[in-house]
Amino acid sequence: MTKAAPRTGWIELAGQRLETAWWGEGPETAPTIVLLHEGLGCVALWRNFPAQLAAATGCGVFAWSRRGYGASSPIALPRPVSYMHGEAREWLQPVLDAAGVRRCILLGHSDGGSIAAIYAGSVQDDRVRGLALLAPHFLVEEVSLAGIRKARERFLNSDLRARLGRYHKDVDGAFWGWNQAWLNPAFRDWNIEAEVARIRVPMLVVQGTSDPYGTVEQLRVAQRLALGPVEGLVLDGIGHAPHLEAIEATVAAVADFAHRLLGSGAQ
Repeated sequence: MTKAAPRTGWIELAGQRLETAWWGEGPETAPTIVLLHEGLGCVALWRNFPAQLAAATGCGVFAWSRRGYGASSPIALPRPVSYMHGEAREWLQPVLDAAGVRRCILLGHSDGGSIAAIYAGSVQDDRVRGLALLAPHFLVEEVSLAGIRKARERFLNSDLRARLGRYHKDVDGAFWGWNQAWLNPAFRDWNIEAEVARIRVPMLVVQGTSDPYGTVEQLRVAQRLALGPVEGLVLDGIGHAPHLEAIEATVAAVADFAHRLLGSGAQ
């Protein structure tokens, strides 16, 4: 499939500059799938997934790099253990407002999935019709911490820093902001089950069985606690990035979910 070029731009909020990208229709003509990236992600690292999602759903797809990532404004370190709560409760709604989003699904990967869940469980926003969460974190598992410790070693001793440096203006800030927060001893008690228990909109949770950062227990938490319906897609042998490792299955699942939630607006 030919990669469709996004429409890129910037949002200015509270003295911060956030890089943005749109694929497909704008919010004035179609619903939007809003992408929230992982703890080392940014606009560019979604790769071809947004274009394929826009083509499969008829929705517009909107992404931005949070502060400290990609070409967006840097952030002071260390990040607090509560950084995902801050992103959800202080930044997400203003970003949606600035982007003109009217009716949407929040699609979050890893940290982005957690931010989407915190938002849906904390903020009354009728624009948000559902959540599609790829390898989200609702609680801290030992496998998550082990994977993050391994990432630290790769950043120090392999070409990981150089590879990430192609995407992040402040690669050290992006990496250490995420890594040090997760490896802070206080982070072991991080938990968003209370927020998950207040989510009323439908959820789709996609989890790979070979994810080095989490297990299907994350899906079980959502199924056990959420007030709204929870659908699960477990992908055998897939790791932490189902939208890149199993793109056809992930796009198909999200497209089906979007069509059912957004109706005729998602062609």
